[in-house]
Amino acid sequence: MTHTEEILSGERFAFGENWARFLSLLDEDRIQQAEASLKNMLEIETLAGKRFLDAGSGSGLFSLAARRLGAKVYSFDYDPQSVACTAELKLRYFPGDPDWVVAEASVLDKDYLARLGVFDVVYSWGVLHHTGAMWQALENVAALSAKNGKLFIAIYNDQGRTSVRWLKVKQAYNALPIPLRWPVLLLAFVRLWGPTTILDLLRGSPFLTWMNYSKKHARGMDPWRDVVDWVGGLPFEVAKPEQIFDFLWARDFHLVKLTTCAGGLGCNEFVFKKQTSGV
Repeated sequence: MTHTEEILSGERFAFGENWARFLSLLDEDRIQQAEASLKNMLEIETLAGKRFLDAGSGSGLFSLAARRLGAKVYSFDYDPQSVACTAELKLRYFPGDPDWVVAEASVLDKDYLARLGVFDVVYSWGVLHHTGAMWQALENVAALSAKNGKLFIAIYNDQGRTSVRWLKVKQAYNALPIPLRWPVLLLAFVRLWGPTTILDLLRGSPFLTWMNYSKKHARGMDPWRDVVDWVGGLPFEVAKPEQIFDFLWARDFHLVKLTTCAGGLGCNEFVFKKQTSGV
């Protein structure tokens, strides 16, 4: 089944449409936030001379950040509109640059990945749990890490029954015709933003969290687009941190940095270091 057929059948969300809208919001401040995020999580000041793989590049923001930090970047995504977004950012900031390649491909295509070689940094933020085969996808990207290379991933936190309920919401949303999806979005919006909005009002700072959202989220999304992305996001898989630890420990990785979502909704971020050759 093709990408378009998966979307039409309700099995996959059109992430690229969301990212295309995001490009109109992109500014220097958001790019610098992305650079700061990479510096912090990878514990580096520069990526000069390093090969950086962005597996599931989405908007291309973090590919751009890595290139500005000096890396040779290879970006790919399964969603054609996401590929177009990444290509647009390259055109805007690094036109004709041979050290930034943008391609359309699947993280589940082992034959394709095998031709890419290994990378000093393999980056896949919020992507692998949307493939429909998360553990295979994780194994595939892990194999692309060079010796002493870093693997930076973000995976949805397993909240047990809450995650199961959200899966049902996502399935219902994608199964509906587009004009009928608004009620689901609005109910989810109230659930996700209602408590925070009420707290802001009680503190005498109405909509403060909303207005400061992009400053605190290095991914760069605005709050409404994040709600759409969350509600629509299929396929959808989750994992407990210890499952990720065990899986990668068995493949000669050790954890060097971790940022959790404190057991709540969202992604846990991991940076692992490869101990042996990735091929």
